[in-house]
Amino acid sequence: MKLSDRLSRSNGNSGEPRQTGPFPVAPPEIQATAIVTSSAASPPTLSGGSSPVVATTAAAVDALAGLKQRAAQALFERMGTRFGDSASSEESLRSSAVEELSAVIDQEQVPLSPEERRRLIREIADEVMGFGPLQRLLEDPSVTEIMVNRFDQIYIERHGRLTLTGTRFSSDDHLRTVIERIVSKVGRRIDESSPLVDARLEDGSRVNAIIPPLAVNGPSLTIRKFSQVPLTVQNLIDWGSLTPEMAELLSACVRARLNIIVSGGTGTGKTTLLNVLSSFIPPDDRIVTIEDAVELQLQQEHVVRLESRPPNIEGKGAVTIRELVRNSLRMRPDRIIVGEVRSGESLDMLQAMNTGHDGSLSTVHANSPRDAVARLETLVLMAGMDLPLRAIREQVSSAVDLIIQVTRLRDGSRRVTHVTEVQGMEGDIVTLQDAFLFDYSAGMDAQGRFLGKPVATGIRPRFLDKFAELGIAVSPSVFGTGVVPIGRR
Repeated sequence: MKLSDRLSRSNGNSGEPRQTGPFPVAPPEIQATAIVTSSAASPPTLSGGSSPVVATTAAAVDALAGLKQRAAQALFERMGTRFGDSASSEESLRSSAVEELSAVIDQEQVPLSPEERRRLIREIADEVMGFGPLQRLLEDPSVTEIMVNRFDQIYIERHGRLTLTGTRFSSDDHLRTVIERIVSKVGRRIDESSPLVDARLEDGSRVNAIIPPLAVNGPSLTIRKFSQVPLTVQNLIDWGSLTPEMAELLSACVRARLNIIVSGGTGTGKTTLLNVLSSFIPPDDRIVTIEDAVELQLQQEHVVRLESRPPNIEGKGAVTIRELVRNSLRMRPDRIIVGEVRSGESLDMLQAMNTGHDGSLSTVHANSPRDAVARLETLVLMAGMDLPLRAIREQVSSAVDLIIQVTRLRDGSRRVTHVTEVQGMEGDIVTLQDAFLFDYSAGMDAQGRFLGKPVATGIRPRFLDKFAELGIAVSPSVFGTGVVPIGRR
């Protein structure tokens, strides 16, 4: 017999949580945090409109939720002061919570199998110490993104595919509690006066949350997970995102201190590729990273990490990316890495690239290398400087040496589709030359995955002369004749 059935029978199928025992029913604020299992999402029904099965299922779910509520309340009564103890590590607190919960379950005198007991304790501990229903998804390494559309609808991305899960929150208040728990850990806030926020988890995973009145259907939460183990260039080669020849060229470009822009759409893997490129930076270079929310996972020791700050509740105290870029110029950086340019800081970044800070890296949202150049021009205009368009294009063509385009294909894979050299100006046009292009002509396999890979166009970039001056060798095979159809160039 299932746990929920036994609980329902012990409660006389009344649908009310058990009132006996040493623990009273939790107050509303504790009830709001109860975990509702996936069986509550789609209870079975009988044909003809009758609902005995629905009533039985609802009673069982209520009984299980009641048990969790009472256990959570008892845990807070036993450990309330220790939860606020900053001297205790999260691991020790969780261990103590599990011990206390075990004692609470024993006093409840509910017949539980060993597996049911472990699952119940784990779920309550996740609710008190972690992020509730999301905790299991965050710990699943195969899940790369979590999308909470509303409290009872949670999608995940796994292997590039979106899937609706059976996991759910108990209410909007429950979801709101988890959101506030996440953002408060990084010094951010979310309320009616500031109803949207960008934050991060401790492991660097990116978090975006938005609540009413902006979110019409209730609070919404999106988490883009970062791998616990930083990805390497070999991982990207194994997945087909890069080829060994392309990796050799990119490594040489970073060591030769070329200024590189990684371009792509949302969720294409720009930050992941930026992390991989940063691994080619020599360990004795001083690196300054500038981000809205810290995401980069640099492996070097000589790194200063800067993070922008939103305004406080009075609308003051904000520190923008642009101010951090300006400040970084006084920090004697060898490399400046801007997580993403999306506003007027692009002008300061281009000026830094043009004034002795070679080897800088950044990302930008664009659908092609040509679009990336056009977007940089637009972002420079957002700086509020009344600059002529030709002057802006000269800045871009002089500052940027290489544009790497990352694309998420229809099969869910993320591939580098362009490695493009910025050669300079011809008249009023910034000239670009592709060194690598993705071969779409290879078609797709039976599973719908693209068979193509990035191949060389056969054109040698002009920056090879700089490689020769610095003594950086690149294999001649890197620029072998490509098989890219003419129509794709």
